[in-house]
Amino acid sequence: MSRFMKKAFQDFDSYTPGEQKNDGSYCKLNTNESPFPPAPAVVQALADFDADMLRLYPDPTGRVLKEKLAAMHGVAPENIFLSNGSDDIINFAVLAFVDQDEEVVFPEISYSFYDVIAALHGVNVRRIPMAEGFSIDPEDYCDLNQNIVIANPNAPTGLALSSDQIRRIAASNPDHLVLIDEAYVDFGAETVIPLINEYDNLLVSRTFSKYAGFAGGRLGYAVGSKDLISDLTTIQYSTNPYNINRISMRLAEAIVDSDDYYRVNAGRIAATRARVCEKLQSMGFEVIPSKANFVFVRHASVDGGTIYEELKKRFVLVRHFDKAPISDYIRVSIGSDRQMDLFINKLQEVLSINQASEE
Repeated sequence: MSRFMKKAFQDFDSYTPGEQKNDGSYCKLNTNESPFPPAPAVVQALADFDADMLRLYPDPTGRVLKEKLAAMHGVAPENIFLSNGSDDIINFAVLAFVDQDEEVVFPEISYSFYDVIAALHGVNVRRIPMAEGFSIDPEDYCDLNQNIVIANPNAPTGLALSSDQIRRIAASNPDHLVLIDEAYVDFGAETVIPLINEYDNLLVSRTFSKYAGFAGGRLGYAVGSKDLISDLTTIQYSTNPYNINRISMRLAEAIVDSDDYYRVNAGRIAATRARVCEKLQSMGFEVIPSKANFVFVRHASVDGGTIYEELKKRFVLVRHFDKAPISDYIRVSIGSDRQMDLFINKLQEVLSINQASEE
């Protein structure tokens, strides 16, 4: 750290991304990436891209992409905000909507980036304890009169609230923002985008990274009332008005045009998830029911840290969070059937070695 770093950030605890070992030697099941290639139309759009256009700034309004997304979700283009990944939406939302004397409220176990963004902007947080089985009790978030952020499905658990449950949360906190992070909604949960026409405090965050396999393209979007979107745009134009590059914008347009392709892949991932969950349960794992493209599991006799380290030795990466009360768990992204078969095979090796050492 340099001597010029602000005092407020000298002990800052920033977000820790999952390990990125992309040399092909690892079976990578730690960052919830899609195992499927882009749709043919996306590949073609990249091949057809006119490199000469890179000398020109991209359209800061993202008009064409907004129109396509609006048509897909049954809203108006002015209800769409584009961003460089959905993390930007969380950042902009806290900056735009949370005053210093207010709180950001979110589940005790959730996406750790929420904590980081709140600390970055110097706002207070309130972490709501989990209900039974790491679930979220919607009643805990009603009538709080504070800003609320909920990942739905939640990360890293994969559990999801219903649209009606989120409706109650939004309705009971009418004077504060309710941000629903739907990064994983396409794998079996229920979107609340239709509710934005009923609740002007509801902002829904989405990403192309998961279901569309566009993590390397860095493109997310939010859906909300016209006024919320206008406020976010003010923050965007005050920080980085050209926050989405031309290539990502064009490829995202092709992704929306190929939505059926990606929906089929999401269904394939859900089917593989079901198969893997059944196998893990037969191997002695507790499996939290997931509506995401990952599963959150723990074994009856082997702790999560040991499983993570032993799988890594066998060139399989999963995610382990070394903190209470989830340190016994691992989060496993759902990859291709081949990847998951390899994961199960290596996991059986780890369990066999542990069993042998105990005998």
